[in-house]
Amino acid sequence: MSVYLSDIPRLFTAAAEWCACLVFILNRPRRFTGPRLWGVLGAGLLVQCVFLQLTDGLHIALWLPCMAGAVGLMLLLIAACCSIPLPGAVYFTACAFSTAELAASLEWQLWSYARHLLGLEAGAEGTLGLSLLFLAVVYAGVFALMYCLQARRKDPDIALAFQPGDLWPPVIISAACFLMSNLSFVYSDIPFTSSAIEGIYNIRTLMDLAGVAMLYAYHVQRCELYAQRELDAMQNILQNQYIQYKQSRESIDVVNRKYHDLKHQIAVLRAEPDAQRRLDFLDGMEEEIRTYEAQNKTGNSVLDTVLTGKSLYCVRHGIELTCVADGSRLDFMDVMDICSIFGNLLDNAIECELTIQDKKKRLIHLAVYAKRDFLVIQCGNYCEDAPEFQDGLPVSTKGDGAYHGFGVKSIRRAAEKYGGTMTIHTRDSWFELNIVIPIKAPIV
Repeated sequence: MSVYLSDIPRLFTAAAEWCACLVFILNRPRRFTGPRLWGVLGAGLLVQCVFLQLTDGLHIALWLPCMAGAVGLMLLLIAACCSIPLPGAVYFTACAFSTAELAASLEWQLWSYARHLLGLEAGAEGTLGLSLLFLAVVYAGVFALMYCLQARRKDPDIALAFQPGDLWPPVIISAACFLMSNLSFVYSDIPFTSSAIEGIYNIRTLMDLAGVAMLYAYHVQRCELYAQRELDAMQNILQNQYIQYKQSRESIDVVNRKYHDLKHQIAVLRAEPDAQRRLDFLDGMEEEIRTYEAQNKTGNSVLDTVLTGKSLYCVRHGIELTCVADGSRLDFMDVMDICSIFGNLLDNAIECELTIQDKKKRLIHLAVYAKRDFLVIQCGNYCEDAPEFQDGLPVSTKGDGAYHGFGVKSIRRAAEKYGGTMTIHTRDSWFELNIVIPIKAPIV
């Protein structure tokens, strides 16, 4: 029975690799459309076919380098057609390669078995057309299914913004499944391999199927994780906006009551002979006005929400928070990143100021502005004792060392996501954290 199985034609493999690339290209933002796109795709198919055909029959030692070359051509095609960063192209190439291996192995195994049942000899007259028809049907089914699985998903953009470190799982899964699926072709007398040709092809097809399933599961889990994080961030923002609304209502009511009673208060102040009591009364009015002024309007609603909550907290705890911020410069940043940067910046500064006994020294200053093509974020606060540093970060004053510097690490990670840098300076009892981010830099 084993005689009906033979090696997969290289042109069939090239077609599978090209179709797999096409599935992911059509589901991603493209650099161009129309005839130009199909011209590039046609050239990619031609190059893939020529390369695999020329490398057919080479020594087994050159097999892996040749397969690496074929994967490299797939990467070039995806990178050339898709308007995505390089890490994203690498990720989708790993997925496309596993999909192509599954389609090619499944089609050839099914065709070989069907040909055997029909009693057709390999290479017999009339079998080529039937073989191509069978190929078209199986490839259409496999790649149409993969296209639908990709197209029906509405993945958050942030989940598809890959960092280099995010590429290890999909690359390792794809490479491991490919090597295990083809191990029997090289070594047939070791564990996990087979010497029977039917067993070899069964192992190959099933391993390729497992690889595609694992990659799809990884993709779904990654996207759901980021979608949940986005949902949590938006829920927090909405909750904060509601809190800001209630705080605004309370502050406005205070001002309205003061305005309504202004004539009575003026009369009382004029009639009050004790100068100290007049000053105390004015201080009380000023405190309520400061609460109203804590409503921040920077030009970015997310930053406004964060600043309002922190400002009111500072008012209640005797911390002077000053802010000069052009929030419109933050429009290119994700909501979650704005919350992470400014929430952690102000929380760390407030935590430090609460340890200072003299309330007149409780000072925090925040600045957000653009300088040339860079966004600059500066947060400084009075600090009586210079903090200790470890690995370039201030050592946390919290008792649990497992969470050392978590807030500052989160700030640095968010800045690096946009190609920015974070620096920390301490001088003359003043702690300052600076973030510089290229405004037009793409997320990679």
